[in-house]
Amino acid sequence: MTISTELQTHAQVLLSQLLALRDAGVQMEQTLADELAAVSPEFQASARNFAHYLVIRRQDIRPLQRDLAALGLSSLGVLESHAMASLNAVMARLEDLSGQEESIKPNAPVDFASGPALLQEHADSLLGATCDGREVRIMVTLPSEAAQDPGLIQALIHTGMEVARINCAHDDAEAWQSMARHVRAAAAAQGKTCRVQIDLAGPKSRTGSMRSLGRMLKIKPERDVRGRVLREALLWVTWADRPQSLALSGLPQADSVGVIPSLMFAGVGLNALESGNVVKFHDARGRLREARVVAANAAGALLSFDSVSLIEDGCELQSAGKHKHALRGVLSGAPEIADELVLSVGDVLILTREDKPGQPASFDAQGTLLEPARLHCTLDAAFNDAKPRQSVWLDDGRIGASIERMDAQTMSLRITHALPEGSKLKAEKGINFPDTDFHTPALTAKDMLDLEAMYPHCDLVALSFVRQADDVRLLQAKLAALNACQLGIVLKIENRQAFENLPRVLLAGMRSPQLGVMVARGDLAVELGFERLSEVQEEIIWLCEAAHVPVIWATQILENMAKSGAPSRPEVTDAAMSIRAECVMLNKGPHIVSALGFLIRVLARMEGHYSKRVATLRKLSIAESFAESKAH
Repeated sequence: MTISTELQTHAQVLLSQLLALRDAGVQMEQTLADELAAVSPEFQASARNFAHYLVIRRQDIRPLQRDLAALGLSSLGVLESHAMASLNAVMARLEDLSGQEESIKPNAPVDFASGPALLQEHADSLLGATCDGREVRIMVTLPSEAAQDPGLIQALIHTGMEVARINCAHDDAEAWQSMARHVRAAAAAQGKTCRVQIDLAGPKSRTGSMRSLGRMLKIKPERDVRGRVLREALLWVTWADRPQSLALSGLPQADSVGVIPSLMFAGVGLNALESGNVVKFHDARGRLREARVVAANAAGALLSFDSVSLIEDGCELQSAGKHKHALRGVLSGAPEIADELVLSVGDVLILTREDKPGQPASFDAQGTLLEPARLHCTLDAAFNDAKPRQSVWLDDGRIGASIERMDAQTMSLRITHALPEGSKLKAEKGINFPDTDFHTPALTAKDMLDLEAMYPHCDLVALSFVRQADDVRLLQAKLAALNACQLGIVLKIENRQAFENLPRVLLAGMRSPQLGVMVARGDLAVELGFERLSEVQEEIIWLCEAAHVPVIWATQILENMAKSGAPSRPEVTDAAMSIRAECVMLNKGPHIVSALGFLIRVLARMEGHYSKRVATLRKLSIAESFAESKAH
């Protein structure tokens, strides 16, 4: 084949550009020699590939990509898992086109087969292999009820959960250990494996408590559009002095959907109830309400309601009808209902270091502000590191504010973003300081104690609020002190500092033999701006693929379905895009088992079309049917 002089010259120009990239990659590997030497043997080749990839992505190679594509060569668009091998392969073709003899090229740490294979190997080691051949594993956050309800965990594992996530920001060590035991038992009984991950709480910044408005439980049956009852609401009532969960009571749980709430009873006659009996009470609004006994035994009674009821602690429960004196006592154990703030643009909110219940703003009779709203901020470091004119976002970015002034004990915020009618702010909502550089370690004293209690019971430890490489090394040192280096480490990327320091954070993480990254998209969206979220999550996935580090795609996956039972169109599309990760995390909700099954079906369909970002060009049935229709 005759090659024109013009084509040879063009190939030589492109070859020189690729040579510069390749030499820079070799130089970067030499520069990082000390850090690469500290990497675990399992990640040695991966770390070298990561160094090469970082060099390529330090500059804009889009013109080079267009020129390569015009020659029918690889545009380097999917070189993450085998960067140097991709450069070597394209350079060899350009040497052919330019008429040059093939040069001696530096040894690539991985090639087109071994690079992706390493990522798969690391994912299997950290997260376990899937039980049904899926490429993407599924992690599920366990609710508090899972500590007493082994049946829920059995259903999740049966449906397809491969990793159970225990959030140490809630409950206590006794509950977490109970959850872990249920996971181990259920997996063994079904002949499956299911990893257990604990998420250390970290220095989370949240709103503190609000003043209590009492303890009430809302019971609400499901109705159709005409108000007719489709499914009665259920309530489990058990003895206050010897409480027993419904799951362990031996009673059938009826045709229930989601978690059945429970209350405790102090009085007489609960053990005398029988199926079909009716009980009555006055709810928190003074309305007379009745409930039917579905089932009962010595442990308690399962009641059903066909009307909305607000049951307050201290509510008197008694029998109705001819057995009206058989049952009499009071109910307790309803959840606490806390006050909330309503904030509008222009309002002032005082964040306090002192842990006191928050209170709304107060006004005089003429509507003049006497005292602005006040609320505790749980992160001490905010009062040390934040500065005036920096932005603050509350409740997952629903409320925006700017710091006007501050001292060692208080921070005065001016609300800049809220709904036109005002935005509600409750206790235990996140506070983000995206402009603030924090200097507090990610591993807190509480985390240390939680890790000591849980390391024998888990397989993975997720480090929350990582900001720099030192945070990772601190966790590794703690695991070494516990003789628990075999545990996998998952780095949660959920703030601006972690994203900006990601290369160093990953290199530090690769000192451990098992490493993963969780993309906490909710906090990242607030920290970096919602308009940047898609770009940022893609960059994290690219860097992790280059390091052969498995990615867990997290936050709000099928959240609406887990809570309500029905998915929205946008979240189905979002779930489908998670095919690029090695694992997808579902959060807890009343319909989590249904959401899990739905996600598995979505991923099964998408895996035929994509492997990471590469379209596999599986046969399309719609194209085949078009050809058949033309033939007829």
